[in-house]
Amino acid sequence: MNLSVILDAEKGATLVDTGVPGQAELILEKLAAEGISPGDVKRILITHQDIDHIGSLKALKEATGATVLALDVEIPYIEGTLRSIKAPTPERLEQNPGLKAMLDALERCSVDVALTDGEVLDLAGGVTVMATPGHTLGHISLYLNRSRTLITGDALTSSDGTLGGPMEMATPDMVAAKESVRKLADLDVEQIVAYHGGIVDQDASGQLRKVADA
Repeated sequence: MNLSVILDAEKGATLVDTGVPGQAELILEKLAAEGISPGDVKRILITHQDIDHIGSLKALKEATGATVLALDVEIPYIEGTLRSIKAPTPERLEQNPGLKAMLDALERCSVDVALTDGEVLDLAGGVTVMATPGHTLGHISLYLNRSRTLITGDALTSSDGTLGGPMEMATPDMVAAKESVRKLADLDVEQIVAYHGGIVDQDASGQLRKVADA
């Protein structure tokens, strides 16, 4: 899991996603190591509802006082008022006590601001919110216009600097997911941050087009 921080000297830091339950202290320590205090974090952007992205949201919101933002259609799943289609069955939880313990530790948190597809946030030279469904219904990716950085959440994967497509086993709607990749391929990208695999910065646009055409 590779969390991201969007820095803006005037408007404060924006944390993108929050890891699994129990990671708030570790995340705050990592931020402090970069000179970012809890009070510096003004926003928490959530790419999607999965537990490894919202797990420490409540604790981090309380620690920082940050405003929480997510795509409008994803909010009920983040807040827990709608059940995810990927939610494990009781039988699976019985077979995986570690996953059950993690889900039991999840504290739900309200979302303060509903985002829309194509909205441009006035941060760091402009951050474009891009709906990239497939992995979840309301998954988003973020395009930083000035630096040409694309934060993909789980819409894409990577390995040792090589870009890969969506994780099929964790993506209920691969048709939508592949269409989302084609949407992203229209961007002029300098580097890509995939939350499972890390940074892709060698011919990022070319690699993205190649994955989209696969």
